[in-house]
Amino acid sequence: MNADVHLNLETLNQSALKRAMGCFVTGIAVVTTRHEGVDFGMTCNSFNTVSLDPPLVLWSVQRSASSYEAFTRSGGYAVSILDADQDKLVRRFTHGPQEERFAGLPLTRLESGRVVLDGAVAWFDCSLEKSVSAGDHDVLIGRVLDFASQDDGSPLGYGRGEFKAF
Repeated sequence: MNADVHLNLETLNQSALKRAMGCFVTGIAVVTTRHEGVDFGMTCNSFNTVSLDPPLVLWSVQRSASSYEAFTRSGGYAVSILDADQDKLVRRFTHGPQEERFAGLPLTRLESGRVVLDGAVAWFDCSLEKSVSAGDHDVLIGRVLDFASQDDGSPLGYGRGEFKAF
């Protein structure tokens, strides 16, 4: 790539940028929280490890998301890393009323009060350490309080607009 090429962010083609970013394969998770007695959940592919000591993870939430306030004010969140056979949950947690997103699903309520999805290949329960403003999102850095993983199963991945098993 030519280092002399400069990108004009004002004229950036967002569709082309999204396609280029889609070349980076990510995992798929459902992030949940409990705020004012209500469970909130949304699909996420921005989850990542920050540090092992202390154990920190992050994900980003769009400020215009209907559940933005719940995630930024609840004090923490739980992350369920989806198994490949849970691909139908991806869309379920992208729209619709919160109670419909969770209806009929096998869940485990953690000591923190947050829920994780049964059948996930791993889960993390986190206290919110820090929120960092970044563009139209906030990056939520959480300290891992509890976690579990299973040796079997295949994590669900996403790249170039398609879901794949690892």
